[in-house]
Amino acid sequence: MISIERGSHIKAGTRTDHVRAGTRTEVLTEVYLQDVSKTYGEGRTSVTAVRSASLQIPRGQFLVILGPSGSGKTTLLNLIGGIEPPSSGTLAVAGLDITALGTQQRTAFRRDYVGFVFQFFNLIPTLTALENVQLIAELLDCNGEALSEKSLKSVGLGERMNHFPRALSGGEQQRVAIARALVKQPSLLLADEPTGSLDLDTGRQILALLHQLNRRDNRTVILVTHNSAIANMADRVIRMRSGEIIEDTEVEKPLAPEEVTW
Repeated sequence: MISIERGSHIKAGTRTDHVRAGTRTEVLTEVYLQDVSKTYGEGRTSVTAVRSASLQIPRGQFLVILGPSGSGKTTLLNLIGGIEPPSSGTLAVAGLDITALGTQQRTAFRRDYVGFVFQFFNLIPTLTALENVQLIAELLDCNGEALSEKSLKSVGLGERMNHFPRALSGGEQQRVAIARALVKQPSLLLADEPTGSLDLDTGRQILALLHQLNRRDNRTVILVTHNSAIANMADRVIRMRSGEIIEDTEVEKPLAPEEVTW
């Protein structure tokens, strides 16, 4: 369990319980940001990648963050995932105030609470699909092999788990990466350009899998992309430009993943 010395209570609106630093509580809001900024450097050479972002993301929502290169969307995702701390503001995930966490505590937070999927699969080529997933499972001090097999079966790779990455297609490798993210059974799944290295048909399959994981397990999914077509399948779309959230839109009738085209 992550623990820190100082505690706080953060109001996250009428649908959210109090957030306490160092603890995880049952809340309806999965992600809460209030005036969150991230600045790199100091003085005249400083660059603000995220500027005064305020956002509440309810549990179980499929959210797409859209923006061109340099808009701050990946930095925002990294802040939510605890990869780096904000320069200012308040940020809480799953009832945990992560702005109050130190470096080691953020590492524990990422390990225990958040699943990551990236554009590049980052699989170890000398390990099988099962071993790539098991490597993460063993960090959690659990029955690594059984949990890894279950995770791979959940993404449709039950028959391919003993294959090495070189014997898998791009879509299958991304499924392994998703299984690796799921093995810790996170309530929050963060995906950064997960279809960026895939063709249309394979990209749709990955989007369909992410959609299924969202709907079936009530898992919050935040997907970052520059591809505006993907926004059509989301519950909600955030648009960013120059580090700022410029638009926040609920999607009335999201498309099915197989209907998305680009």
